[in-house]
Amino acid sequence: MQSKTLMVVGMHRSGTSLISNWLYRCGLHLGEHLLEAGNGNAEGHFEDVEFLKMHEEILTSNAFPASGYVYDKVIDISVYHLEKLKSVIKVKNQLYRQWGWKEPRTCLFLDLYRELLPNSKYLVIVRDYAAVVYSLLKRDFAEYEEKYLRGKKLQRFLWLYFRRHKTSRKFYKAHAEDYLKVYIEYNQHILHTLKELAPEDYMVVNYSLLEKSDKEVFSFLTGKWHFKLQYHGFNEVYKKNLLSKAFNVDAYINDKELIDKAKSITDELKKHIIIH
Repeated sequence: MQSKTLMVVGMHRSGTSLISNWLYRCGLHLGEHLLEAGNGNAEGHFEDVEFLKMHEEILTSNAFPASGYVYDKVIDISVYHLEKLKSVIKVKNQLYRQWGWKEPRTCLFLDLYRELLPNSKYLVIVRDYAAVVYSLLKRDFAEYEEKYLRGKKLQRFLWLYFRRHKTSRKFYKAHAEDYLKVYIEYNQHILHTLKELAPEDYMVVNYSLLEKSDKEVFSFLTGKWHFKLQYHGFNEVYKKNLLSKAFNVDAYINDKELIDKAKSITDELKKHIIIH
């Protein structure tokens, strides 16, 4: 028998960690072992390590990057991995009356999870494509430049004042289009899933609006979906200084049709938002 289950669904860098942090404080069980804080997520990822490792295993077994930065690919799931996932879900259903998880790669496996957890609820997080792509670029470039920042004083000086700006622009130009394709892929999976679900089984939110509408979302979770939670203000976890500022990523993307496609998908998802 399936327990009450909530999937927090959204593309990488869409605010899913922030939302999950809030849900965790409100008392939702999100996993026995949660991924620790890291570059780009100073407050923690709030990702269930079991689902994360399973998703990474499935991706690498298909010769795809464990990051989940994939698009236009068919992901095969072996009997071994399928049975492993079933076992994880079975144990969680036995141990907890209500539980959930957040792991961005979940978007790539939504069709499978609809079969394995047919009575789940879906909390879908929407963020504009430009903000997501820039956040990915900013985080991954920060990892790239660590070797220069760890160097000797002269090396750091030359990097910061002469090389960094030019190198970052080259990095953005090399990766922005691929990241946009990943954004499109993930959100296409989400849109497809929403079309297959009953309207009462999902809620789409823009994470940045929760600062003002967190009580409405909380009431939806507890009143309509009947999750047993204890209210905590979203402002306890929402820190504007940790969010990426607006940045024009369009200049780094050659295929302008991709931009139009990303805008269209974002607009389509926003039509499903019922709490503003």
